[in-house]
Amino acid sequence: MSAPSSAAPSPDAAFATAQLVGDIGKRSRRGGALLLAAQMLRLAGQIGTIVVLARLLPPSAFGLLAMVGAIGVILDLIKEFGLSAATIQKQEIGHAQVSTLFWINAVVGVLLAAGLVAAAPSLAHFYGQPELEAIAGWLAIGFAASGLTVQHWALLRRQMRFGAIAGLETAADYAGFAAAIVLAAMGAGFWALVAQRVVTPVLLMLGSWLVCRWRPGRPALSAGLRELLVFGASVTGSGLASAFSRSIDQILIGWMWGPALLGLYERTTRLLLLPVNTINAPVYAAAMPALSRLLDNPDRYRSLFCQVMQKLCLLTMPAFALATVTADWIVEIVLGRAWAEAVPLIALFSAMATCLPLIMAVALLYMTQARTGEMLRATLIDAALSVAAILGGLKWGVVGVAAALAVASVCLRLPMAIFLSTRRGPVAASQVWRAIAPPATAALAVAASVGLIRDFGPAATLPAMASSATIALVVTVSVLLAWPETRRELIAALMSLLTLPRRRRPRPT
Repeated sequence: MSAPSSAAPSPDAAFATAQLVGDIGKRSRRGGALLLAAQMLRLAGQIGTIVVLARLLPPSAFGLLAMVGAIGVILDLIKEFGLSAATIQKQEIGHAQVSTLFWINAVVGVLLAAGLVAAAPSLAHFYGQPELEAIAGWLAIGFAASGLTVQHWALLRRQMRFGAIAGLETAADYAGFAAAIVLAAMGAGFWALVAQRVVTPVLLMLGSWLVCRWRPGRPALSAGLRELLVFGASVTGSGLASAFSRSIDQILIGWMWGPALLGLYERTTRLLLLPVNTINAPVYAAAMPALSRLLDNPDRYRSLFCQVMQKLCLLTMPAFALATVTADWIVEIVLGRAWAEAVPLIALFSAMATCLPLIMAVALLYMTQARTGEMLRATLIDAALSVAAILGGLKWGVVGVAAALAVASVCLRLPMAIFLSTRRGPVAASQVWRAIAPPATAALAVAASVGLIRDFGPAATLPAMASSATIALVVTVSVLLAWPETRRELIAALMSLLTLPRRRRPRPT
């Protein structure tokens, strides 16, 4: 009698995570490194595209896209409804639940796309720019495609399939970059930017369905669905408050001063926030599933979180301190002299960016511990501080807005974010401050040393910028060696490089 054939795998096998826990720290570090490498590759492409497009298109073209984009950020959060985070964070979840979440995301994405098309005439009238009606109609395609991507993307992250995520994101981004540059060179104007915003989400949708073989079933009520929706609603509320605070400045600038000035402000903001988002994205992708699996082990949770925060700040704080004191060089080398008005904006946004990644990353404490109600309240407080700063700075134009945001972020938003996020849970505020102290002191030392060298007045050239970056690196390493914990890590990293196994030569016979 022949042995019975093995049964087909259950659809719920796609959601199992028990096999990840044993070496989750290693998986998280390896995945984070892989995603960061891919993000660096994407960042290089994004900066290269900005440099090329800034020379092919006028600021007003970017301003037109920013007018729709400011609203699009808000609609994108509504489309997702926090349900990707719910799928990743939930300890136990099944095929029926994720299928229902998929259809919710899909329907909301289509409805938002239809709503954007319907609202396009009013949007064009509000800004006084008739071109916005056609732009909004094409950008709506991206919302419909993204709604079909949310749950497949969440499952890839839940299973910590970082190689697939990195490959898909990089390929889709570069396809969008290529489309924008080719069309801009052919004289398509702002339509080149529209094409980029459509090509990337459509390719991500196709790629996610190809790589993630899970397929949704029929929507149905199931156990635990209400809990997932409540979780998603809280995440969405937090995201909407944050998105509103990030978009209101662009909405007001576009309404008051038109697309040219908004284009200058938006390009400057994007140039500085690209590295922030590029670095924060792999941090979230790698740390959220890892921390979510370590809730029952407070010591490992605390240690991993503090390591993530310290390495995040090491990647961002010294670099943005360097950008703050070399803003004029960055504008001349990257954007060209035609964008000289952006120099104070680059300097101010760089100062804000030294702490912005940390403000964003502490949300991991809320999301991995399912403290979404607290996260909503904390985000509303942070949004109120940002909006107050924007309104207070409007009197002095775009530079006043940037200055007010920088001061509020460093002096108010960062301390408040750390205080509120650590009131409960295994991580204390003092532990977060201790973790970020080494990179913070390194950033101050970089700003002081490079700023002092700038007094000798070298020209804005690539060699001068490279020399300043080298000095910043030397200063950063020197400061980190003065801190016991970072000194140990640096020495361990150096020793591991020196003791790499060498290929043995075969003995002569």
